[in-house]
Amino acid sequence: MTGFGKTIAELPNKKISVEIKSLNSKQLDLSTRIPNAYRDKEIEIRNILSQTIERGKVDFVIYFENVETNISSKINLGAIETYYRQIRETAEKLELDVPSDWFSVMLRLPESIKTELVELDDSEWKAVKNTILTALKSFTAFRTQEGAMLENVFKAKIEAIANLLQDIEKYDSERIEKIKIRLSESIKKLDIPSYDENRFEQEMIYYIERLDVNEEKSRLNNHLKYFLETMETEKSQGRKLGFIAQEMGREINTLGSKSNHAEMQKIVVQMKDELEQIKEQILNVL
Repeated sequence: MTGFGKTIAELPNKKISVEIKSLNSKQLDLSTRIPNAYRDKEIEIRNILSQTIERGKVDFVIYFENVETNISSKINLGAIETYYRQIRETAEKLELDVPSDWFSVMLRLPESIKTELVELDDSEWKAVKNTILTALKSFTAFRTQEGAMLENVFKAKIEAIANLLQDIEKYDSERIEKIKIRLSESIKKLDIPSYDENRFEQEMIYYIERLDVNEEKSRLNNHLKYFLETMETEKSQGRKLGFIAQEMGREINTLGSKSNHAEMQKIVVQMKDELEQIKEQILNVL
């Protein structure tokens, strides 16, 4: 399920930002970007996130900005001098000019900036943890809002399929009668002098029974009700709703193969369209 949450916390010496984003995924796929200062807390951070977030491709980012002038990162003069000497020697050897932006180039080379690692104290970690929890609340609220919207979408789609299922009733009895007439007319066209009418009646009943869709209609109706019940009563029902949707699809496909009627087949196509939209959105459900 898609989601977003962001929180910014102001500390005496730095500003901390936590951002959580998610996209659709069948499982929890968690990616984190954590500064070195908080790297030893990564396992704990992952546990905090996984306790709340069950599904989704999740990107978690935490970063900070120092707000005091006494920063822990300093230019490594020794490394700069070494790089500059090597650049001049290489330029002379290859008969090239030393680049005009040599200083900015060297600042991007490894070890040019020396960072003094400051041990994370309990008070700062407590503030960081609270920031993560606040961002999680915002993230969950975003998902809850989207979930309410999806609930309305599912109810509308299920109702649409139920209405289409009722429309099939109008053509079902008509379809059977047309089949009987067509079979009888086909026999007459064969101009057979005599035939066993009882046997013909038995074969007709057998053929019509194979086209009977009452069981499929009943099962599909039950699946529609079960979908709504599951959506209302169970937590983390995304996978289960997916299974129910699959069963609905089987019944709709069987209705289509048995219908043998143009108008009924049109209705089946409409039902498939509604169901396909349900399946697409189920990926958004936890």
